[in-house]
Amino acid sequence: MVRDGIFYLIGFTAAGAVITSMIGPGPATPLFLLALFCGWFFRDPERPIPAGPVAVSPADGVVDRITHEPGRRTRISIFLNVFDVHVNRSPIGGTITKITYKPGQFLDARHEKASELNEANEFTVVSHDGTVVIFRQVTGLIARRIVCYKKEGDVVQTGERVGLIKFGSRVDVILGPEWRLEVSQGQRVSAGSSILATRGDQILTADALSSVIIKEPALCQT
Repeated sequence: MVRDGIFYLIGFTAAGAVITSMIGPGPATPLFLLALFCGWFFRDPERPIPAGPVAVSPADGVVDRITHEPGRRTRISIFLNVFDVHVNRSPIGGTITKITYKPGQFLDARHEKASELNEANEFTVVSHDGTVVIFRQVTGLIARRIVCYKKEGDVVQTGERVGLIKFGSRVDVILGPEWRLEVSQGQRVSAGSSILATRGDQILTADALSSVIIKEPALCQT
């Protein structure tokens, strides 16, 4: 469980205990149920991270749309509902050269204009060979807070945790023409373990695609 979830779990449980002591367990039941939900919502499972020249999904959810953008770039939009794991991960390994936070609206995350108008946090990651991948945490109708664990200049591994969005949201990944897509619209993906794309100029062997668990150091929220 991520640290934020512990605070919610303790808060709702404590409130439920106080109400129970004052007027009985019946009225406190919703608070205990909320505590259980938060404990489950903020889960943070380990994931097998594929090796090789791949871009992995930064979020759990469904590929809501695939959009072709200027400059032969492709945007993959992943919608997360409240039942998905909301911890976000880096699609590729490299250096975070830029993080841009943009305040905005709280449209339904499935709305096409959500990427443009909603509150968002955008990462630019540059790999050791100069490949650039941009991905964006986007709030939704329910999600009201973006959490970022990283800062500009940090080096990340493929699939490393970089933050989370609370309660329903969307993550966009923008890939250049050197990437060959491996997903389609409507497909369900898992953060860190599902391959979104492979480098078009690379040939993946069976060994390169074998999955390994990357052990990550403890992260501090910024």
